[in-house]
This record gives sequence, C-alpha cells and structure tokens, in this order.
Amino acid sequence: MTVHLPNPATEDCRNLSSILALVGDKWTVLIVVLLGDGPKRFNEMKRMVGGISQRMLTFTLRGLERDGLVTRTVFPTTPQRVDYELTQLGSTLWKAVEPLGSWARAHVTEILSSRKQFDEKSAAHSARSIERTHRGSPSYSGRR
Repeated sequence: MTVHLPNPATEDCRNLSSILALVGDKWTVLIVVLLGDGPKRFNEMKRMVGGISQRMLTFTLRGLERDGLVTRTVFPTTPQRVDYELTQLGSTLWKAVEPLGSWARAHVTEILSSRKQFDEKSAAHSARSIERTHRGSPSYSGRR
C-alpha cells in the first residue's frame, strides 16, 4: 500500500495538519469522549478530567466550539448555567476517538506494567553506567 502525502507547502496540508493537531491533543480527546454520552457542565467536566486546569479546559472548549464540534448553551439562571454538548460534527469525531479510549481503558494495566519494567531496567542500567564511569576516576575506592 502506498501512502500519498500532500505537499507540505500547500494550504490544504496546513489546514489538515492544524485539524489533526487539535484531534491529537490529549485534552480534546478526553473532552470529546466525556461529551459522547451527553451534555456536561463546565465544573462537571473539570472534575471528570483529572489534572486539567480551568484555563486549559476553557481553551480546549473554545477551540472545539470554534471548529463546530461543541455547542455552548447558556441558561439564564442564577447562578448562570452553561452546558457543553457535541454537535453533529462532534459526534462523528466521537465515533472516531471512542474506540481509542476503549482500547486505552482495556490495556491500561498492561501498559503501566510495561512502563514500570522499562523504568526499572533503565534505572539499573543507569546505575551500572555511573559505577563504570566512577571506577576509572582516581577517587574511586570500590566501596559502596
């Protein structure tokens, strides 16, 4: 199979790149997955998405709204209530990223285990490298 990449100097390529960058952003994917089962309030999403700042959530939601993926509905209540919901276009994105979210949930234990093993091996390798480096120095005594 041959993949034909567009010329990076063209406007089409730049537009496509900007859209893929948005879709590839971790916060965008998480928010789209959250909104997949219906409208949510700002603070509700903030609680559900651990680690996201208020500023980043606002920025991400505005970007999704600008791109026509999310609608923002303000209700005239006191205090003011604002709901965010996927548009029809946003729902098509949800259909594309939801399997990725499902895959991540299904394999999180395996991936975390693999990361731990890798980090332990890397730490042991680094310790051995440091010890070999110090053996050649005049102040190395061989004691630990």
